[in-house]
Amino acid sequence: MAEKFDVIIVGAGPAGTACAYTLAKAGVNVLLMERGEYPGSKNVMGGVLYRKTMEDIIPEFYKEAPVERPIVEQRFMMLDKESAINFSYKGLEWAQEPYNNFTVLRAKFDQWFADKAVQQGALLLNETVALECMVENGKVVGVKTDRPDGDLYADVVVLADGVNSLLAKSLGFHKEFRPDEVALAVMEVLKLDRKIIEDRFNLEGDHGCTVEIFGDSTKGILGTAWLYTNKDSLNIGVGTMLSGLIKNKIKPYELLDYVKNHPMIRPYIQGCEQQEYLAHLIPEGGYRSIPKIVGNGVLVVGDAAQLVNAIHREGSNMAMASGVMAAETILAAKEAGDYSEKTLDEYRINLLNSFVGQDLKKYKDATHHFEKFPQYIEQYIPMMNKAASQMFTVDGSSKWSKQKKIWSDLGSAKDKWKMARDLMNAWRVMK
Repeated sequence: MAEKFDVIIVGAGPAGTACAYTLAKAGVNVLLMERGEYPGSKNVMGGVLYRKTMEDIIPEFYKEAPVERPIVEQRFMMLDKESAINFSYKGLEWAQEPYNNFTVLRAKFDQWFADKAVQQGALLLNETVALECMVENGKVVGVKTDRPDGDLYADVVVLADGVNSLLAKSLGFHKEFRPDEVALAVMEVLKLDRKIIEDRFNLEGDHGCTVEIFGDSTKGILGTAWLYTNKDSLNIGVGTMLSGLIKNKIKPYELLDYVKNHPMIRPYIQGCEQQEYLAHLIPEGGYRSIPKIVGNGVLVVGDAAQLVNAIHREGSNMAMASGVMAAETILAAKEAGDYSEKTLDEYRINLLNSFVGQDLKKYKDATHHFEKFPQYIEQYIPMMNKAASQMFTVDGSSKWSKQKKIWSDLGSAKDKWKMARDLMNAWRVMK
């Protein structure tokens, strides 16, 4: 007879493991499936983990988890071809427990997190691919796998199999996501001596820094680049809308090479040795792209549910929150003995009423707006850099004349009104 579990979770990323941990802790018989050699082997993110959601699952996790550095400074760089405007916030309150966020390497962190779920009683099954959901009488009852004895049954199946979930798609929960609903991110992990990192980024001890890079880093395509400090390595990457890469016929690795060789970035990574090259699709369709996430005997969590706040680079915290809410809904359904869509829909309601749904709703039009109007990146960031250069160059001209020159460079009255409208529209989609 095929094996039966209370819950099968497909995917051992942050969402799936958070769900497995919560269920196993409550005594539920749960199977956590991972297609990779180990959890984290196929998982990619920029490298920032926010504390709050993770600590709600495992209090003071940072005392034993393989985190890299607590972030004490967040820098932002508005990049032009040969210049940059920089601003940042550095707070030593972030250097003290309980901290704010950390840099992590997913290959290390995801293994640790999955091991914690196993310690609670979850069964972890690596190198196993879920081929399809099994459906009987309109209810998902398990999954078919690529193993010889491949049929596994459960009262509930949780799909945490990442962006463009093939299993959710096969159930008719969503169609193929459009290129303007997903971003393609590429990243390298660069080996660098710990002391050099701390000197270059003005850090003390284990303190860390993140740099978010806008403008010329994406050659006018909507997206960002980033540079994060680990203990003895750097994460450098760039992510842009897939639609922009297709339209501009740019290969993602070419864009990353461009960032690495940019004169404003190159000094940070001099002397580095490449350790890893990673690529990953990121769901950035936002609130309007959230697919059907509840069915009879099935829930969808994390990236598979399009739960990424692209504006605030938040994804793993939303994924874990969705995993916990899915687990809580399953526990209530188990107590009631009812795994129907009507009962499980409590997950969708709770998710949309939480910070996850509310933040996605707040920025529901932002990504599409900035992609539709590329002048924010192509024109306004270079304009800011040019104005800063003119104002801060001491050449014998008065500051009055410099201001007049900058004002004149903004264009005609019509151009200025257009810029004002653009700024107002940007405020509206961000407020």
